[in-house]
Amino acid sequence: MDNLNLLSRVRSLHIVSSKLVEALISGNYRTVFRGPGIEFDEVREYMEGDDARNIDWNVSSRMGSPFSKTFREERELSIFLVVDVSASVMSGTGIASKCDAANVLTALITFAAVRNNDRVGALFFSDVIEKYVPLAKGNIHASRLIQDLITLEPVGKGSDLAYALRTVHESLKRRGICIIVSDFRTTAGWRELTLLSRRHDVIAVRLEDPVDSVFPGDGLIELEDSESGRTLMANGRSRGFQREYREFW
Repeated sequence: MDNLNLLSRVRSLHIVSSKLVEALISGNYRTVFRGPGIEFDEVREYMEGDDARNIDWNVSSRMGSPFSKTFREERELSIFLVVDVSASVMSGTGIASKCDAANVLTALITFAAVRNNDRVGALFFSDVIEKYVPLAKGNIHASRLIQDLITLEPVGKGSDLAYALRTVHESLKRRGICIIVSDFRTTAGWRELTLLSRRHDVIAVRLEDPVDSVFPGDGLIELEDSESGRTLMANGRSRGFQREYREFW
C-alpha cells in the first residue's frame, strides 16, 4: 500500500469515527465502558462512621487499635481491543465487509478512548498473534494503532481465539476492559474467555454478513473455506440445505 493511499484511509477512518465519537462521548461512554470501579488506596485509623466491613483486621491486631481500608475511584480506563484479522473476516458481500466494519469500530473505540484520556491498546490475531500494541495514550499512539491495523498483512489464515485470549490474559496485569471483535468462526476458547472475564470486563462484538444467514444462490455452487481452503459442492435449490446452512451459522 502506497503512503498516499494509507494516509487517505487513516484520514477517512478518523473522519467517520469522529462523528460517532461525539455521540458516544456526549452519551453513555462511561455506561458502556464501566471500568474497574474503585481500588484500594491506603489504611488509616478507624474513624466514627467508617464501615465496619472495611476494617483491616491484620493491621488492627498488629497496631492494637482498629484501622480501616480506604478506597479511591479508578477514573482512568484501560481499553484493550482483541481484533480478528483471519481470512474469514476479510470476506463480505454487504455494503461494507466484515473487515471494514472491524476497522471503523476499532477506530471509533480508539479515538473515543483518546478523547476521554484513557489508555488503549490492541492485539490483532489469526491463528497466530499478528501484532501486539501496548496500552498507551495520545493521538499519535491512536493513529499508529489504526495504521498498524489497516496496513497489516496477516501471516496466518485461520483463527485461534483461545490462543489470543491466553496471550491477553497473561500480558494485562491491571484490570481493564477487553473488547473482542470477531466473526467467531474459530475455536471456542470458553475456558480462556472465562479466565479473562474474572479479571477484566469483557465485551464481545460479533461481525456478521448477509451471506452468514442466507445461502448465496439457488443452484449448484462450489464453496471454499477461506481459512482452510477446503471445498464442497452445495445445492442451493434444496430447502433442507438452505435451512441447515442458516441454522449452522
